[in-house]
Amino acid sequence: MAKIFPFQPYRYSGSAGPLEALVTQPYDKITPEMRVRYLALSPDNLVRVILGERLASDSAAENVYTRAAAYLEDWIARGILVKEEEPALFAYFQEFSVPDTGERLVRKGFIGLGAVEDYSEGVVYRHEQTLSGPKKDRLELLRHTRAHAGQLFMLYAEPEGEIDRILDEASAGVPAATVTDEYQAVHRLWKIAEPERIAAIEKAMAAKKLLIADGHHRYETALAFRNENPGLEDARRVMMTFVNMCSPGLKILATHRLVKGLANFDAQALIGAAGLRAVGDLAALRALWVEPHAGKVRIGVALAGLEPLYVYEAERAAGELDVPVLHQRLLGGALGIDEEAVREERNTRYMRGAGPAIAEVRRGAAQAAFLLEPTPIDEMARIAFAGGVMPQKSTDFYPKLLSGLTIYKLER
Repeated sequence: MAKIFPFQPYRYSGSAGPLEALVTQPYDKITPEMRVRYLALSPDNLVRVILGERLASDSAAENVYTRAAAYLEDWIARGILVKEEEPALFAYFQEFSVPDTGERLVRKGFIGLGAVEDYSEGVVYRHEQTLSGPKKDRLELLRHTRAHAGQLFMLYAEPEGEIDRILDEASAGVPAATVTDEYQAVHRLWKIAEPERIAAIEKAMAAKKLLIADGHHRYETALAFRNENPGLEDARRVMMTFVNMCSPGLKILATHRLVKGLANFDAQALIGAAGLRAVGDLAALRALWVEPHAGKVRIGVALAGLEPLYVYEAERAAGELDVPVLHQRLLGGALGIDEEAVREERNTRYMRGAGPAIAEVRRGAAQAAFLLEPTPIDEMARIAFAGGVMPQKSTDFYPKLLSGLTIYKLER
């Protein structure tokens, strides 16, 4: 049973300035260049809390985590952040253009609190493995700030669309917040404080299973913090955005793999070893993908020094996804990049967009690009609900949820 709760988040006040200068992408999507830009936008930009600067002078008494806590407390004291007066849920709509195609969509969800549940309870499911490093960092930040500034991205299945209809009704009024991010996605919030609407959403969600789309490390951090603090009631809940996986606005993008720095890389040898065949340009590859091929894996390949794109084709075993095939047969089998090297990104990196990935190869920044089709949402759900996990970066939900729209402070 999924337990959903309204809450009283802290939100940026009007005196803090425009939201575009204050909120950020999720911490793990912030590049060093983005952090510099965020820092310059406003002294109250959330990046100072969720991904602050580490200094050579840092010590046990003063460091990136103590500064994050100090910023948060200062912003609350100065009225930069103000707590909502009444418990509420928040309709959260994101209007965006799909990269590559330009298709305009609206993804609809709502922000609230969800109970922190052990995976063994059969309520919350994951689809990716996590790494210890990010969890250690996020746990230390949570210990100091006692706040969640970014929402976990949770999926539920409701083909009937009852909750989406409630959200549509709530969105008929003036938004409580509107902000356009650096990718030109428009984010809008509407407050849902009416008891009857909250009760209807809670009732509709009660029988749902929840699937983590984004935020695996932060969810497991919340689990660890709850276990560390059994007497802290607020630690039993974490801030989430809930999205119906049956909604037309839910979009998964492919995450392509770039290979770099391999000694003795030989493009012609890879073509022979993997049985690649030339297909022409990106348009030709996309046309190939459009053809029915449920029983086949088709992975595009761009190779340094060679003009045409290639394709790797193989029979698809029942339930087999493209990413494991890529990792096992091409990265591992043909190129000798083992799973530990993949996890540590020694010879691989990830990129959204087939065109940009190919461009990296063409300009000499990568030896090869492996181009994937998006993982179907029903396949991801099938694996997760059966207790399985997928390789890192198997899915890319677009756009990301902005951090700082609502902040959940653990106060009791």
